Amino acid sequence: MKITLLAIGKTDNKQLQSLMDDYTKRLGFYISFEMEVIPDVKNAKNLSEALQKQAEGEEILKRTTTADVLILLDEKGKTYTSEGFAQFLQKKMNSGLKNLIFVIGGPYGFSEAVYARANGKVSLSSMTFSHQMVRLFFIEQLYRGFTILRNEPYHHR
Repeated sequence: MKITLLAIGKTDNKQLQSLMDDYTKRLGFYISFEMEVIPDVKNAKNLSEALQKQAEGEEILKRTTTADVLILLDEKGKTYTSEGFAQFLQKKMNSGLKNLIFVIGGPYGFSEAVYARANGKVSLSSMTFSHQMVRLFFIEQLYRGFTILRNEPYHHR
């Protein structure tokens, strides 16, 4: 199985990017993982919230196929403990799935078309984090999930 994280806009913070790179490298020992950054919508300042979500949604959907499982990182999604998220990942791997795609939306969330296409939603927290921080938190939780599945000492129960 391959896991992809789609995110809108690049990360400007070099320290956050360095940490994301570190966890991405660590993940390579467990699974094929990549983060794909979708460029910010051009002239977003001149667009309404709905038009910006629609433009971002079109870019997200261009990067998926009908065979992919698309999970949105959304504040209204299902919450998991780290162990529960590890079990979620294990079930996806056991199902024979080829591509599991997680998506971090833009500042206003997702378009209706993306919600309609999604196979599920996961919430990392009921708190709001910057889009750049969410990337790091998510990649770390993926890494933590795989260490839990392997009974490695990274996660303390």
